[in-house]
Amino acid sequence: MTQLIPQPRSVVAGSGEVRLTAHSQLYAGTAAEGVGHWLCAVLRQATGLPLREGQELDDTDGDGIGLQIDSALAPEEYRLVSDSTGVLIEGGSAAGVFWGAQTLRQLLGPDAYRRAPLRRDRAWAVPHVTIEDAPRFRWRGLMLDVARHFMPKDGVLRHLDLMAAHKLNVFHFHLTDDQGWRLQIERYPKLTEIGSSRARTKFGHRASPLWEEKPHGGYYTQDDIREIVAYAAERHIAVVPEIDIPGHSQAAIAAYPELGNTDVIDTTSLTVWDTWGINKNVLAPTDNTLRFFEGVLEEVLELFPADMAGTTPSAAFSRFIHIGGDECPKDQWRQSTTAQKRIQELGLDGEDGLQSWFIRHFDNWLTARGRRLIGWDEILEGGLAPGAAVSSWRGYNGGITAARAGHDVVMCPEQQVYLDHRQHGGDDEPVPIGYVRTLEDVYRFEPVPPELTPEEARHLLGTQANVWTEVMEDQARVDYQTFPRLAAFAEVAWSSLPAPADRDFADFEHRMTAHYGRLDALGVAYRPPAGPRPWQRRPGVLGRPIEGAPPNV
Repeated sequence: MTQLIPQPRSVVAGSGEVRLTAHSQLYAGTAAEGVGHWLCAVLRQATGLPLREGQELDDTDGDGIGLQIDSALAPEEYRLVSDSTGVLIEGGSAAGVFWGAQTLRQLLGPDAYRRAPLRRDRAWAVPHVTIEDAPRFRWRGLMLDVARHFMPKDGVLRHLDLMAAHKLNVFHFHLTDDQGWRLQIERYPKLTEIGSSRARTKFGHRASPLWEEKPHGGYYTQDDIREIVAYAAERHIAVVPEIDIPGHSQAAIAAYPELGNTDVIDTTSLTVWDTWGINKNVLAPTDNTLRFFEGVLEEVLELFPADMAGTTPSAAFSRFIHIGGDECPKDQWRQSTTAQKRIQELGLDGEDGLQSWFIRHFDNWLTARGRRLIGWDEILEGGLAPGAAVSSWRGYNGGITAARAGHDVVMCPEQQVYLDHRQHGGDDEPVPIGYVRTLEDVYRFEPVPPELTPEEARHLLGTQANVWTEVMEDQARVDYQTFPRLAAFAEVAWSSLPAPADRDFADFEHRMTAHYGRLDALGVAYRPPAGPRPWQRRPGVLGRPIEGAPPNV
């Protein structure tokens, strides 16, 4: 039962085990009470044991669990000791204790992930072991796109549980795009009344002749968002919302046509986009647009509060707001008298300078409110906003450039960790997109480019896998594309691994044999090692496979 993922820093096995019984108790010390409540809840439902909460650490009496803070440890570091006195998990903060509790759950076996006990008479035991562990990267992220295909709230909460089980701590929540606006903004009700629904949906790649001829939509109420953020916080996960500016904005323009370039096209004729690709309909660079999105962001800041007093990475990352900034065609700005006049008035360097002006405006606006802007690496075009951080998606180069300029970076190169890319080259792979990225390929991904000096590499906050849902129409498809590769990514983000070529993938595959059982218990519709099951295939649905190895750019 020590086939752990992600791999801990140190595991020393003992010779006995701690048996959990109807008499076992759980003690949570000061500042660890929240983890104690969480652990009691999940273990009670899986085991059927009462697992009473003790008043003192000694109450565990050799068959219980203790949780406490050890200030000598780093915030996310933990130590788990299982011996004749019981199980003790110590962390540098509640986050560290929580990650140790996730390891304890793995030690109990796959059935510890179920929501009800399979048998009331089964034995529950934790092997005697000493585990010392800490993450390599502070930012261990997963981006979920709910704009292309909406995921109902319960699915998002489940996604957060899956992230927590893999010790990931940043949920990048992609809430708006051309194909849908998913966040209720009370000041601008048409964003969800109009912008959250499209009349039909392209099925497969944008070149596919197939359509799903029915409306698709959905959005999160403000109370839904508050619940999601609170649920994530209980699991020591920061939620970073993304509101796309100035591209990927047709859903917003369809709701409020004055936001578009009205002197170039009839924006009142636009609807929420029903296909995929890069959309030429972008925001107009007007004061009205700025005021509108300031109003949006005022509500976003209230819904996604920053933990200004927290000392853990998830607290620090709760201050970030992602504003997109990617794939913004400049054609309409070139044709727009309004845009050209703004360029001249501000003395900007063409349309790239206009995009940089957009980004700088919201960087200053967020900074004045104690928050931080992060955007895709296109925000480098025209000059990077002074306080901005970069999500490097087109490869490593954007991140390298940003780090060398003193800006913080999250590495999420498309060629390596876009989980919408296909997992195998076989003909039965559903809707094959992009390069083949196998479980082993993801396991050998290295977030830190060798071109960076140690000083420059300090600007690397961490790494993130991205799940874009154009060809993922439901939760089962999201599961298939995300798992099991997310387990490999989680180990890359957490564990201190050797250089990519020296990593022991055979050992990882061996540990995955136990992990597949955990995913089964969690109800994850992952891609089996032998290939897709019949119902996971999508015969006849056109994708966009790219042959050969991805460029290392």
